[in-house]
Amino acid sequence: QVHLVESGGGLVQAGGSLRLSCILSGRTFRNYAMGWFRQAPGKERDVVARVTWSGTTDYVDSVKGRFTISTDNAKNTVFLQMNSLKPEDTGVYYCNILIPGSTRPLYDYWGQGTHVTVSS
Repeated sequence: QVHLVESGGGLVQAGGSLRLSCILSGRTFRNYAMGWFRQAPGKERDVVARVTWSGTTDYVDSVKGRFTISTDNAKNTVFLQMNSLKPEDTGVYYCNILIPGSTRPLYDYWGQGTHVTVSS
C-alpha cells in the first residue's frame, strides 16, 4: 500500500527559506517522476516542480530560480528547497508519483500535506 508523508512546512517571513521532505513507502518511484504540488487557499492543487528517477527537473515559471527539487533514491525521499519565499507561495504542499509524461498524479491517494505560510 502506497503511503506518502510530507513534512518541513511552517510559518516564514517573505524572503525566507524552507526545506520540504516527502517520504514514499510501499513502492519506489523507479522509472517514474515525483512531483510537488501546491494547493493555495481557495484554489486547486497544481504541480510546482517535478523530478525524474534519473534526476531531470522541471518547474513552473513562478518558482523557477527559487525552488529546487531533489531526491534521495535510496531512501525513497523527495525534497523541495524553497528560497526567497513570497506570500503567494502560501499553501499546503503535497507530493505524489506522476503519470509518465504528465504532471498528473498517478494515485488518487494523497498524504496529509505540509502547510507553508509566508508572511509579508
